[in-house]
Amino acid sequence: MKKKNNTIINIITIFPKMFKSILKYGIIKKSIKSKILKIKCWNPRKFTNKKNKNIDDKPYGGGPGMIMNPYPLYKTIKHIKSLYKKKNIKTIYLSPQGKKINKKNILNILKCNKLILVCGRYEGIDERIILKEIDEEISIGDYVLSGGEIPSMVLIECIIRFIPGILKKKCIKEDSFFNGLLDYPNYTKPKKFKGMKVPKVLLSGNHKNIKLWKIKESLKTTLIKRPDLFKKKLKKNKKKILNIFKEKYKK
Repeated sequence: MKKKNNTIINIITIFPKMFKSILKYGIIKKSIKSKILKIKCWNPRKFTNKKNKNIDDKPYGGGPGMIMNPYPLYKTIKHIKSLYKKKNIKTIYLSPQGKKINKKNILNILKCNKLILVCGRYEGIDERIILKEIDEEISIGDYVLSGGEIPSMVLIECIIRFIPGILKKKCIKEDSFFNGLLDYPNYTKPKKFKGMKVPKVLLSGNHKNIKLWKIKESLKTTLIKRPDLFKKKLKKNKKKILNIFKEKYKK
């Protein structure tokens, strides 16, 4: 029997307890329980020689805040890599200066089944660590947070949706952004809520018409809320429907 190629995520953080909560719920808990995913936190404070366990220092040239010292981070990264003999491993720094997270770079990240996520704190990490040890910088948006812990949680949530065996392919394909479009509107019981009814087509049982409705609504929602997503090439049938909507919603 072929051995499963499990995904192992190593998180370098000075606040490992922050990650305890996300390991207890949802698909992260499910994937860990089924041994498809392993998550391990590493505290760089354990890799410093300083008695007070400080891992930050003042920036050269002056400036606000403190910078994470390169030595503890370097030693932590090297220790993790030594466990896997440096095979098929990628080191990612969560940074507002990185590439914005999307489906394309998530799939690219997953070409490696062993990951190291570096969570910065204070004003960031020493540039020499980025130059020497970081393979890729990833951002979750054009804003600044106090540290990389929350962005790394977001990245983990995004990554695991694409790991084989965690979610059904149908669920992933119907997610917003999977095909470059937003999701169609979703409804559940009751059939009538506060005077608003579920669209008749969804109650019809006609799968062909339901599928067409979902395509139309997905295109309409994207046109209204995120027209910038239409820069990507659409299939002929979707392009035809989109042109109808553009005429309808033309100002």
